[in-house]
Amino acid sequence: MTRWTPRPDGGRPSGKPCSHTWTADPPPLSETCASCAARGRVPADLLLCLTCGHVGCNDNSPGAHATAHFDSSTHPVARTLAGEREWAWCYEDEVYLDLPEEPVPRSAPRTPESVWDYPRPPVMREDDRDVRVECAGQVVAETRRAVRVLETSHPPVFYIPPQDVRTELLFPAVAGRTWCEWKGAARYWDVIVGDDVRARAAWSYPRPEPGYAPLADFFAFYPSRMDRCTVDGEEVTAQEGDFYGGWITAEVRGPFKGAPGTQLW
Repeated sequence: MTRWTPRPDGGRPSGKPCSHTWTADPPPLSETCASCAARGRVPADLLLCLTCGHVGCNDNSPGAHATAHFDSSTHPVARTLAGEREWAWCYEDEVYLDLPEEPVPRSAPRTPESVWDYPRPPVMREDDRDVRVECAGQVVAETRRAVRVLETSHPPVFYIPPQDVRTELLFPAVAGRTWCEWKGAARYWDVIVGDDVRARAAWSYPRPEPGYAPLADFFAFYPSRMDRCTVDGEEVTAQEGDFYGGWITAEVRGPFKGAPGTQLW
């Protein structure tokens, strides 16, 4: 995925930050605006939809085909295909986006933490590290706005906001839901990239219990069912078992619940 930053002189008058600064990078579905080509017109400026790869013209007229695509699809961000300068436009937040001039720095080494110091009921903690999920050669999710959920005996679970997930690769799983005594009813998702199907590889809480409302519609992924999950470039180890889905990184200390014989921990 690609990280963008709002242009200082191109933001909304309200000053509200753009909520779509991480985008996918799909290949263009065409070399030019198909609607213009059908009319024998060659547009000078083209925009690429960063959700699906649609290519449309970038005129100021009400019928501009990039704008019409957003109106029909609600895909929020499109970037220019002109070569002189890379920029993007967020239709939803009405802000110009540019690529950062400098790479995002990694966070400092973290203090070791034992899962036996985590509380129960679990707590939520914001995490600004780069969290990345890869499957079948695609980046399915990447964010610096994750929420870690910490619970006694469990490695943390990272929940990723939907704006930073390629939700077009997620499909409702056939299998039923589960219930968490604190967070509520979980919904499961299959991750499908082309012909590669990872069943029940992700889950979310569409309507979490009041104490966990910030998790609404965020997605968590089983690292054991993805090809690679990383936190600031460090590849995580999956929690044992096929239910909990915790992410083990270098600073997290066990022993961890999940292995056979630990269900009553």
